[in-house]
Amino acid sequence: MNVWLEFVNALRRTMLLLCLSMLVVACASTKSKNAESADVHLQLGVRYMDMNKLEVAKENLLLALKKAPDNAEVQNALAFLYERLNDNDQAKNYYEKALKLSPNDWSVQNNAGRFFCDRGEYEAGMGLLTQAATNPLNDRQWIALTNAGRCQVAVRQQQRAKAYFKQALLLNDTYPPALMEMQKLSYQSGEYWPAKAYLQRYLSVANHTPGTLWFGMQTELALGNNGLAKEYQKLLLDKFPLSNEAKQIQPNLP
Repeated sequence: MNVWLEFVNALRRTMLLLCLSMLVVACASTKSKNAESADVHLQLGVRYMDMNKLEVAKENLLLALKKAPDNAEVQNALAFLYERLNDNDQAKNYYEKALKLSPNDWSVQNNAGRFFCDRGEYEAGMGLLTQAATNPLNDRQWIALTNAGRCQVAVRQQQRAKAYFKQALLLNDTYPPALMEMQKLSYQSGEYWPAKAYLQRYLSVANHTPGTLWFGMQTELALGNNGLAKEYQKLLLDKFPLSNEAKQIQPNLP
């Protein structure tokens, strides 16, 4: 009889362990499926943001958040989305959550740092951008360096800004935002030939913006090349007639 009881108890223990094992597998499977689903919705959300379909992007990112509330990438993407939607309170909320979840993520550091600088919180912004620019896991440090340069421009530290932009270009000499910023700063410093050279480098990898055309026009006027300045003026009015730069154009260019 004792042997039978031992057998029954052993069987019960085996069944209990089996049930627990199945429960663990089921939980892991559910978590895995949630993670996979969150990743799909995250990718869709980012893609729709790129297409400027912001409401559809929001739907997908909120679904990703529901599936993976502790995913810093999802929080980071949502923060950027709310920036695009001009909801700065929500953007700040999600950036702070992303930083809490993944304080060493260079992408989160870079985006949050840029956001804080854009909103006048320069000290917090520069702190995060410095971390992102020196993060050993960051294989695109030039992005954070360029954002740091822009932050320095905002506080009127042009020389420091130039140092950041030049450092960014040492790492990636074809990065359009850094080239564009150097064109602008060179013109403003009265360095017209370097400004012209930076514009040519920029145009070898990217298309004109209202800013590049405006500073291109001003640079050529300063160099006495009125014909080329008029060409830039025409391009600016034709391609970006509603831009602030186009509105500043004088009707009678020499």
